Amino acid sequence: MMKKDFEHFFLFVAILGLTFSSATASDPSPLQDFCVAVDEPENGLFVNGKFCKNPNMVKAEDFFFYGLQNAGDTSNKFGFNVTTVNVEQIPGLNTLGISIVRIDYAPYGLNPPHTHPRATEILVVLEGSLYVGFVASNQNNNTFFNKVLNKGDVFVFPEGMIHFQFNVGKTNAIAFAGLSSQNPGVITIADSVFGSNPPISVDVLTKAFQVDKNVIENLQEQFGSGKN
Repeated sequence: MMKKDFEHFFLFVAILGLTFSSATASDPSPLQDFCVAVDEPENGLFVNGKFCKNPNMVKAEDFFFYGLQNAGDTSNKFGFNVTTVNVEQIPGLNTLGISIVRIDYAPYGLNPPHTHPRATEILVVLEGSLYVGFVASNQNNNTFFNKVLNKGDVFVFPEGMIHFQFNVGKTNAIAFAGLSSQNPGVITIADSVFGSNPPISVDVLTKAFQVDKNVIENLQEQFGSGKN
């Protein structure tokens, strides 16, 4: 990544910090300076799904992650890779209500429709061109909001909305995204519906999608559920 790209990235992080500090995060607001996550409960306090490390034992490494300068492996059927930096990678994020990801896209790579049940996402394009969009809830008539983003453009995906990104260029694309949770979670729509374990009844999905039973069985076979 070139120097200017890092400058754009650091500007994005600064804006992100200001945005989330002035907004109500999905995670509860902390009542202490920090709560560095530890797996061992000895002398710990359980907060937001993690035990807190003794503050006297906290060190700079608890707030540090190295690696977002490295491209992710996009050699998969969708042609994308997400490098996640949440509370699992930086224990110091525990209770702070924020995390970040790097997303790499091969030419025509797709981050397929998915949702984050616990976070709003703000995405900035560092390289390439992405076609992005999200679908509003039934309350708003399932309106589809979409845009083609180029280098330096920013787009927001509201919490819980189904969204995607598609690389419409002939070259690799890179994006960074901030999320308003230490652990946003992700539900990939096709995997969840057609690849659940155990599988959802074929009769249920056939009626829900108003298609032939064979279509559902083929989709379940493709996404891993097999026949029910």
